[in-house]
Amino acid sequence: MCHWNCSCQKAGIYSGAARIGVYKEVEEDSNMKVTVLRNYARLIARKGVNIQKGQDVLIYCGFDQPKFIELLVDECYKAGARKVIVEFDYQKLYKLDVKYQSVDTLGTVEKWKKERLKHWMDTQPCRIYIESDDPDGLKGVDQDKIAKADQKSWPIVKPYWDKMENKYQWCIAAVPGAAWAKKVFPDLPKGKAMEKLWEAILFTSRAMEDPIAAWEAHNKNLHDRCEYLNNLGIAKLHYKGDNGTDLTVGMIPEGMFLGGEETTIGGIPFDANIPSEECYTSPMCGEAEGIVYATKPLSYNGELIEDFWVRFEKGKAVEVHAEKNQALLEQMISMDKGAAYLGECALVPVNSPISESGLLFWNTLFDENAACHLALGAGFTNTIRGYQEKTIKECRKMGINDSMEHNDFMIGYGGLDIDAITQEGKTVPIFRSGKWAFEV
Repeated sequence: MCHWNCSCQKAGIYSGAARIGVYKEVEEDSNMKVTVLRNYARLIARKGVNIQKGQDVLIYCGFDQPKFIELLVDECYKAGARKVIVEFDYQKLYKLDVKYQSVDTLGTVEKWKKERLKHWMDTQPCRIYIESDDPDGLKGVDQDKIAKADQKSWPIVKPYWDKMENKYQWCIAAVPGAAWAKKVFPDLPKGKAMEKLWEAILFTSRAMEDPIAAWEAHNKNLHDRCEYLNNLGIAKLHYKGDNGTDLTVGMIPEGMFLGGEETTIGGIPFDANIPSEECYTSPMCGEAEGIVYATKPLSYNGELIEDFWVRFEKGKAVEVHAEKNQALLEQMISMDKGAAYLGECALVPVNSPISESGLLFWNTLFDENAACHLALGAGFTNTIRGYQEKTIKECRKMGINDSMEHNDFMIGYGGLDIDAITQEGKTVPIFRSGKWAFEV
């Protein structure tokens, strides 16, 4: 699952099946365009974060689609928001900050930022993250400086985020950015590339016609699959592929798979990722043995890590290799103690709508929903049964990994098989040739 503190968020905010030809920058003279995009905005506001009457909303976004953000703000108010605050981010300005500011300045958490975090703790606004950044937008920056700044600031902000965990709704969605669109469709002119990326985003997000109904049906399917998995009593997952992948990962006895709609501690349902095709859980920290090969590039801190593998011993990534950005991969797993351990195992079939689009999005939110994936770094405390009655510390003692990082990388493809080994020692096929091995 793409998390609020995953690399695609921190790099900026944090410091082809449908062909209906409608999506350049929203134009007021086209009712059709506005209607489709308003449906998407409504989906994010009402199904994504499920705004409660009187609740505040924070929107983090770039400058790529301001008219869509205007529609989104309007839909947030119509859904009952008391106040909507938009925080714009510009990747190129962040790049200048990294270039000219010292590590100490970059990593300083000013008093007003602490007061803001405290205010959020008191008010629990829901958060919407709208992605559109260039996947290569931070290429050439001093990644070591970013890492050191994050390591300086994280211990200060972590207590605030820990106290807010599972208490508010959040959603990550996307709109096209010009550089991102050209990365996905390099042979098309800018305008056509933007149009095609809009088409892909809206189709894979199930935002056509009646998106609310589409998501209710989709969530039911994901919930049914999770129920099947949870009833197996899985002790381990074994991943095996003809590309060299041979990995065994231990599960938390009290853990459970989640997928689609989830709930806050207060019982408010929301969809954290739009789109989402996964059934995911957090594995037992310290229980992973073997090697796994990535099948898609990983976008980390505005750069791409490509053609890589990770080898685990006693749960820890003890050896990594990448054909591109080896040093960045090594830095990623060294950010803190938990960055080298797994925080997520997610199951996604190769016949998901995103996978069948045939597109490489160069964006974790989309590419992770085209293939099974793992995440290095923080786990999800809400994957523990009865987490509502437990403290964050208790959940972590049960095996949830703790880290400032959460970095999803894709391992699924048409040659991947996954078996569940149950607590009784029975082997149950979960995936065969990259697809679900059971029906619900």
